[in-house]
Amino acid sequence: MPPSHLHAQLLKLGMSGDTFTANHLLIAYSRTGLLKNALGVFDEMPHRNLVSWTAMVSGSARGGASQLGLGLFVSMVRSGFLPNEFALASALRATASCHDGLRLGLSLHGVAVKVGVGGDPFAGSSLLLMYANHGRVADAEGAFAEVRRRDLACWNAMLEGYVSNGCGHEAMRAVVLMRRCDMFTYVSAVKACLITGESDFGRQLHGCVIHNMFEPDTSVMNVLVDMYFRAGLKDVAMAVFRRILRKDTISWNTVISGFAHDEDDREVLGCFADMSRSGCKPNEVTLSVMLRLCAAKENASLGLQIFGLAYCHGYSENVLVANAVINMLSRCGLLNSADGFFCNLRFRNIVTWNEMIAGYGLYSYSEDAMRLFRSMVCFGERPDEFTYSAVLSAFQEAHEPRNHEQVHASILKQGITSRQFVSTSLIKAKAVFGSVQSALKIMEDTGKMDLVSWGVVISAFLKHGLNNEVMSLFDLFRGDSMNRADEFILATVLNACANAALLRQCRRVHSLVIRTGHSNHFCVASALVDAYAKCGGIASAKSAFADVSSGSGDAILYNTMLTAYANHGLINEALSLYEDMARAQLVPTPATFVALVSACSNFGLVEQGKILFSLMLSEEHGIHPTRANYATLVDLLARKGFLHEAKDIIEVMPLHPWPSVWRSLMNGCRIHGNMELGVLAAEQILSMTPSSDGAYVSLSNVFADDGEWHLAEEARKMMAENQVRKVHAYSRIEV
Repeated sequence: MPPSHLHAQLLKLGMSGDTFTANHLLIAYSRTGLLKNALGVFDEMPHRNLVSWTAMVSGSARGGASQLGLGLFVSMVRSGFLPNEFALASALRATASCHDGLRLGLSLHGVAVKVGVGGDPFAGSSLLLMYANHGRVADAEGAFAEVRRRDLACWNAMLEGYVSNGCGHEAMRAVVLMRRCDMFTYVSAVKACLITGESDFGRQLHGCVIHNMFEPDTSVMNVLVDMYFRAGLKDVAMAVFRRILRKDTISWNTVISGFAHDEDDREVLGCFADMSRSGCKPNEVTLSVMLRLCAAKENASLGLQIFGLAYCHGYSENVLVANAVINMLSRCGLLNSADGFFCNLRFRNIVTWNEMIAGYGLYSYSEDAMRLFRSMVCFGERPDEFTYSAVLSAFQEAHEPRNHEQVHASILKQGITSRQFVSTSLIKAKAVFGSVQSALKIMEDTGKMDLVSWGVVISAFLKHGLNNEVMSLFDLFRGDSMNRADEFILATVLNACANAALLRQCRRVHSLVIRTGHSNHFCVASALVDAYAKCGGIASAKSAFADVSSGSGDAILYNTMLTAYANHGLINEALSLYEDMARAQLVPTPATFVALVSACSNFGLVEQGKILFSLMLSEEHGIHPTRANYATLVDLLARKGFLHEAKDIIEVMPLHPWPSVWRSLMNGCRIHGNMELGVLAAEQILSMTPSSDGAYVSLSNVFADDGEWHLAEEARKMMAENQVRKVHAYSRIEV
């Protein structure tokens, strides 16, 4: 019978004033979530006892009215009632959502000790969970030790406290000491394995689940599926999933998330379709995972379909789904749609703001990112470390120092400069402006940086062409004896050596690569070959390649060596290496054919280059040409005077032409004296990049070579009128 019907019967019978009957009505209203009705009954009670007060405190805490629950608890004590373990447990649960929850929890602990229920299993479990929720694991262990007769619920509470604080090994030790387990024990224990990465212990737990006949419990099986997915054992995870008797939405979400983590869109879509066929409806987690996968794969078509499904199921305003929608639209290039969706949202949290700011950051729209950042602060939302990282990522040009300094000042004011995520983003932004000293000052203020932060910082300086600064940072990194360079840092430093042709430093880094045992890592080996080749040491590049190529099945390493041969004009060696690739059954990539056609271009082997380009398109390889492939083919044809054929390639290729491909044609026109096509190419370049100094100079030279001196002068005048200045070239040598 619904509580309202019961209440009506009691009023009709004149029994509403009976305390025992009213208490039962209070409990009934509280358990069904009708807290307002329960309060009405409570206010009308002529006589209240401990049960009446406890029922209201418990109902308020359970219904999310924490402040009301704590207020009622205080009123109960002031009315002369000593709280029992149930009232204390409910009050402790209410402190979890309070601003000063820890202080209130400590006071309640004192009350528990005073009334003598500190050692009660029910109150003790609530005490230790209160401490665990505030990150005070040692105090939680103290509360656990005070419990006189620890029941299964108490052990499970301690397990949950360990897991929620990332204390996986402590949780595993607790499981070993337990004499009896239930489904909550196994769920927490498997989560502990996820924290520690102890998959062997997880398998033992799986054996215990089977032995103790907990396989019918869906929640236990769900967490086992999650564990196997995170361990990379997809087949085992799916085998466990298939054994789940009653698959719920969480079961399907676990599998979908497992495949989505590896961006396996085919498996994800298959599972999503199976979920719908099974009659299980997607929830906000399902839709969020699907939308974020669409964002990662930049699949706007599928993403919009999932968004439509979210709208049909009534989740379009759900904050978790809304955040994923903004992420999907931004990453799929629909930034205006993302902005429109964001503006029309009725509710936003900090993640919503961060997603939209990060969307602007993807496209380096720093002004829009700053506008949104200021709006966020005006709306009273407090920026977190991810907000600052998103804003700082938008600064990719060196002409916005004022905005950058404002963000830096806000970070200093909030006092989070020492957080590595924030400091790393700041240093990356400083690299954009070339502010090496400012970056070093931030590093000094941050204190000890971890390996990932060092890698990000060094990569940021490389990205902005600060090659010598990269070498200085690397020396600073190695100055701490505790730091050991990983393969990514070593590859980054070698790329800096390649960019600046620093042969001596390249050899120094090579010796470090050998000492640290990274010689056979494909990323480092490729960077090493590239660095030696660009420093002019083709023999050293060949030697470094030979040291690792025999045991490597990596096409990237071969592509790097092919490019080295092509740049050094060693056409025979390049073709021979391509044959070695075929014998090793390595699948060529677009970069393979870029290197080969480029080598043919350097030697003027037009027919050979065209054959190689056709081979790339053949059924044997079926490779879709990239920009670089078309650019090398146009360069090959233009250099040898096949200008009209090169122009036809530009016009028929499925990609929209870009300035450099027209520049290749223009250079060919100048070499072979075709003024008409040269002017056409120059016009195309200037329509795309009006400030291109090279286009004006090349156009002037085309006219001059054809004897049209007045037109050459006109081209120079046009350059001056448009305030385009020629960047002076320079060379450097290492001494």
